[in-house]
Amino acid sequence: MYPGRYAAVAPDRPAVHEAATGRMLTYRRLEDASVRFAHWLRAHGVGRGDHIAVITVNDMTVFELYWGALRSGVYITLVNRHLTPVEAAYIVDDCDAKVLVVSAPLADLAQSVVPLTPKVVHRIVFGGEIPGHLVYEDELSGFPVTPPDDQPRGSDMLYSSGTTGRPKGIKPALTGAQVGDEPGSPLLKQVRRFGFDEDTVYLSPAPIYHSAPLRYSVSTQALGGTVVLMDTFDPERSLEYIERYRVTHSQWVPTHFVRLLKLPREIRERYDLSSMRCALHSAAPCPVEVKHELMRWWGEIVYEYYSATEAIGNTLVTPQEWLRKPGTVGKTGGPGTLGLARICDEDGNRLPPGEVGIVYFERPDYSFEYHRDPHKTASTRHPAEESWYTTGDIGYLDEDDYLFLTGRGMFTIISGGVNIYPQEIENVLILHPSIADVAVVGVPDADRGERVEAFVQLVSGEEGSDETEGEIIEFCRARLSRFKCPRRVRFVGGLPRTPTGKMVKGRLDELIARYADAGAVS
Repeated sequence: MYPGRYAAVAPDRPAVHEAATGRMLTYRRLEDASVRFAHWLRAHGVGRGDHIAVITVNDMTVFELYWGALRSGVYITLVNRHLTPVEAAYIVDDCDAKVLVVSAPLADLAQSVVPLTPKVVHRIVFGGEIPGHLVYEDELSGFPVTPPDDQPRGSDMLYSSGTTGRPKGIKPALTGAQVGDEPGSPLLKQVRRFGFDEDTVYLSPAPIYHSAPLRYSVSTQALGGTVVLMDTFDPERSLEYIERYRVTHSQWVPTHFVRLLKLPREIRERYDLSSMRCALHSAAPCPVEVKHELMRWWGEIVYEYYSATEAIGNTLVTPQEWLRKPGTVGKTGGPGTLGLARICDEDGNRLPPGEVGIVYFERPDYSFEYHRDPHKTASTRHPAEESWYTTGDIGYLDEDDYLFLTGRGMFTIISGGVNIYPQEIENVLILHPSIADVAVVGVPDADRGERVEAFVQLVSGEEGSDETEGEIIEFCRARLSRFKCPRRVRFVGGLPRTPTGKMVKGRLDELIARYADAGAVS
């Protein structure tokens, strides 16, 4: 589906509010700008199956670019603006972008990637000027607002977060459908399940280059709702914006919940949140007690889904279901879900309920590939079943087919021959009042192969000490079996997470190695 029809029936309806700046983009302006950008792409030789890349802060212009590409048969790749020039250039070059669009606040990054991205033919800046870049607003001004006759549907081509190495482009096949003729992306079925419609006001506090914020925002627009785009997550400002814009739907990650819940009670009670009908979360399993506490505050409006940028399948769980089965990320086979969850051992054999294994999704109507990486593409396929896919997550199905995640296979700690899942331990430790963030890891141990250690970022005002370390370990032992609890706690200033809450495994390994080099890990 395409939001252009709302420009005709509700031209002044807000498609986007930029919460930090107060700027607003109507459906009429969104339609006109996306049409002009589509004409600009054609005029510059960018067409069906070609690629453009965008590096931007959270700016509403991204939606003009997105819908302009989508109505041109073009792949659009949003690049993590927090990457180094070399990392960002790798993605721009790897996706074969003919056009690179950047926002003016990222001028230093934009100029740094120029010599590293020789395939780029046209460089554009919006919101200001950068030497050597065309100015977006000037470039579009001469093009008409009448849609082209031919509008083949394009697609996003997003990159994995690169938590274990260089990110890879996830390239779906183009359908060949015309924009407006097709029923829309499968994601629309999911968002409708959550009650998204023309009256939706959707708060997006996360970086727009990430798959969930981008796709849920454009799905909101496809249904005629309004996106409230934050520049960056801030717990109190999130509450302020919910009250100001009468937000009905919002999307979070567990780290957001933790920080919201650690606000002083007088701040939490200051804002009117009664407009919210649905608070979604995903990206990582949420600690059970955190979700219980949030529901005591917000009510039974907290919905969860489990999916991945690869879009191989998804689960959904309502708050009522979750309260019956705390810790589940939901089940497949119902309205708004794609694929069927299967649990298999390392040889691909299906496992019975309750046994932990690799999570696959059976989805015969879908396929994807990692751009230029057939080996990694092959690693997502089941060894025998052609239409079963995995991203390496580990979990189990209960007797009612509800899925519970225990971690990622690459993060599993094997100590004395026993599998230990860091997520379970992290879910306990994050509840400690002194802990702002935590990563549980396995480090080499001469006796047991690996031993459990925790890297901890303390809340502001707290300092690491032997006493604090002992309190944290005892806190864990009171709630988990002793063999699962960390032997050591390492206090650090911050942990290497993506802005969407995922741990960057490669950088965590660097942190562990740095402590080892300093003699802290033996």
